[in-house]
Amino acid sequence: MNTAAVVFWIFAVWSVGSALLCITRSNALSAALWLVSTMFALAAIFVILQAQFIAAIQVLVYAGAVMVLFLFVIMLLNLEEVPREWKRWPGWVVGVGVTAVLGATLVTLHTYTPQRLAGEISTMPGTANPALVFPDGAALATSQAAQGAVGSVAQPLFTGYLVPFEVTSILLLAAVVGAVVLAKKKL
Repeated sequence: MNTAAVVFWIFAVWSVGSALLCITRSNALSAALWLVSTMFALAAIFVILQAQFIAAIQVLVYAGAVMVLFLFVIMLLNLEEVPREWKRWPGWVVGVGVTAVLGATLVTLHTYTPQRLAGEISTMPGTANPALVFPDGAALATSQAAQGAVGSVAQPLFTGYLVPFEVTSILLLAAVVGAVVLAKKKL
């Protein structure tokens, strides 16, 4: 195992541990701070994967702006710590089951290579050109030299995957509206 793999696993364990602490904290402020820790660990993983632009956006937008907004809202609403209710054991059973299924899926994905994934995507009907998403090393270097890091990310996002991008933005808007409605009930 080389140094990059060791560093990757350190940040991977850090991110999973922080994410677990984020969802298990009963204090909203503590959970938000663990989420910030998770985002920093994910940004480090992006740097290891040579995606420095995504790492910078992860830190600036999510760990910076969005989380500061979350912390401001949490402090403004003065949320109290929620007492733990261990009577909700069916929820825990479902959570453990979903986690087991997702873990098994991740284990099966261990055998995937970028070439195998590109081959499977190219055989799916109605998908975009897999060369846009998985360019080889020379094509990626040429694309980054011609368009820069931002352009090489934005070009497939706004050409081949515009509809999923817009659906994601609608989903985020629905989440924001839902959060506002839930917050208004408590005011």
